Amino acid sequence: MSSTSDLEQLAEIELEKGDEEDEEDQTCVTDAPSLPPSSALSPDSSHPYYDVARHGIIQVSGDDRYGRKLIIFSSCCLPPSHQLNHRRLLEYLKFTLDQYVEMDYILVYFHYGLRSSNKPSLKWLREAYSEFDRKYKKNMKTLYVVHPTNFIRIVWNIFKPLISHKFGKKLTYVNYLSELGEHLNYEQLIIPPDVLRHDEKLRAAQKGEPPPSVKTPPARPPLPTQQFGVSLQYIREKNREAMIPPVITQTVTYLKEKGLMTEGIFRRSARVQLIKDVQKLYNLGKAVNFDEFGDVHVPAVILKTFLRELPEPLLTFRVYNQVQDFLNVESSLRITRCKQLVESLPEHNYIVAKYLLSFLHMVSQQSIVNKMSASNLACVFGVNLVWPRHGSISLSALTPINIFTDILIEHFHTVFGSRCPPAQVMP
Repeated sequence: MSSTSDLEQLAEIELEKGDEEDEEDQTCVTDAPSLPPSSALSPDSSHPYYDVARHGIIQVSGDDRYGRKLIIFSSCCLPPSHQLNHRRLLEYLKFTLDQYVEMDYILVYFHYGLRSSNKPSLKWLREAYSEFDRKYKKNMKTLYVVHPTNFIRIVWNIFKPLISHKFGKKLTYVNYLSELGEHLNYEQLIIPPDVLRHDEKLRAAQKGEPPPSVKTPPARPPLPTQQFGVSLQYIREKNREAMIPPVITQTVTYLKEKGLMTEGIFRRSARVQLIKDVQKLYNLGKAVNFDEFGDVHVPAVILKTFLRELPEPLLTFRVYNQVQDFLNVESSLRITRCKQLVESLPEHNYIVAKYLLSFLHMVSQQSIVNKMSASNLACVFGVNLVWPRHGSISLSALTPINIFTDILIEHFHTVFGSRCPPAQVMP
């Protein structure tokens, strides 16, 4: 059995090997950190951790397919150690996670780009793990380690005595980005250019095997009974002109009856395979009885998943840029601005949005019991109601989305009170 000091020495050797490989690879940088796509940059200089946030090391990248927040840590964005206070990095990581740890979340760690010049010390890693108490570990459902090397495996052995078996089962190694796309919504991930180039290099090095495709295959024509991944118009045409999609009607009806008093409703996930099975039932036009599952979080996740898989967000692509300008609107005028944006929606989108937001307002009215205030619901639903036509939602883009959604829920009657279409349906 190797001693801890031997393993640490071995880890240092492996990192130095990585440095040599980086120097041979002319497409990659050496000491300069890789920058994520421009949409993920530019935190406000008033940010409490601007000195760390400006590097783009930690990003919040929307939700996965099952409503769990995606937090990304990119090693290649770490500057040389003398340029970064690693204690501040740890505080910033906790500051970011504190906004989401009350609900289930996924952590994606891009290992490529960690070098001897920019790596935090093993002592720092020990401190970081010890400071991440149960509230951080409990709701982290999976830790994806992308492009693992021998260094990762050696460090894992060093930390094994500290790591619980339960936490260890959450670790998943991912060798290629295409594999990550099998688990997560690839389009939502903020992936630094150096990581993309490194992945291409690894795939090109495969011998006798076709490189795995990062892109998803073309979609098959939808079934007439399809509910997920098709437009509101398609669902309406195939469901006798019903204004509210059956998935929304059925989940809202069930949750209104049995979920309003559930603490943390919409914050918890359900078994992934179970959610897939329910989606399949809906897509085949078969009846879904949520009582059979004995878990009120199943319809809650199904509702979020339905919204997230719409080809165009419920509040439309057009609204996204206007929501991003929301912070420039004076606080006293924001409710009026929300009302203007919502009333500009196409009639069908407006009717569905009014139905959904009416229900979310009901949920918020029971926040003393269910702990889901308008602001908490906004954090969960904002990214499922509006997103950009191209690219993913950056950390800085979340704030205006959440404020906008908070007002939609909190001031529902003011925002939606004036426009009452003839085909309107309420929960």
